[in-house]
Amino acid sequence: MTEDLLHEIREGGIAWTTFNRPQARNAMTFAMYARLAELADEISADPAIRVWVIMGAGGKAFASGTDISQFREFRTAEDALNYEARIDKVLGALESCTKPVIAAITGACTGGGLGIAGCCDIRIADKGARFGLPIAKTLGNILNMHNFARFYALVGPAAVTEMIMTARLFSADEAKHIGLISEMLETPDDVSARAMELATNISGLAPLTLRATKEAIRRLRKATSEVEGDDLVTMCFTSADFQEGVSAFLNKRAPQFTGR
Repeated sequence: MTEDLLHEIREGGIAWTTFNRPQARNAMTFAMYARLAELADEISADPAIRVWVIMGAGGKAFASGTDISQFREFRTAEDALNYEARIDKVLGALESCTKPVIAAITGACTGGGLGIAGCCDIRIADKGARFGLPIAKTLGNILNMHNFARFYALVGPAAVTEMIMTARLFSADEAKHIGLISEMLETPDDVSARAMELATNISGLAPLTLRATKEAIRRLRKATSEVEGDDLVTMCFTSADFQEGVSAFLNKRAPQFTGR
């Protein structure tokens, strides 16, 4: 079943992975996250693969985040910390993949989807793509310190602060301006074609140079993430506001946050 939700193709030295839940805007289930981490290890170990491209099916979303229905039973600090540890393991596997990873983004790239894209080495998008971390508007949860460090390194403190504190989605043009994406293309088809072109070009470059570059960036980013933040995660995830956010989202109504 998970194989259907992450469509995989490997040919010509390029691995293609497509999040395949277009009816749910490619929201990530825990099984999908787990398979993504497995793929990172498999692709690292496969000498035939030189580049990995990740994309979303349907054109309306790269990935819109974690499937909210999986938060129904969250109540305790342990629930919150286990979830964050699980997602951090997935993102860490993606960062540690020894092959260059390209995120080919169309449509919504938000929440956990933005976390995945942020761990890729190159991000390109169509002009209709939208980017954000609207957690202050949806669930009332928070990033862990590793994710704060990732976005801090990627776009800087001002951009990540605005993204969270305004809960608005950034346009593709804004995303390019802050360095979140390197290229903005006209259409989803253009994104796919450019991803192929980039992957083909990169596959002919010196693999050890690319691997060393990835690892150097990973080490620099890791050095900024060793700050305690579990108290912030548990404060948000165990709050009445978080339960309200989950309930409101699943019942398709606006949440009423109270700060408790």
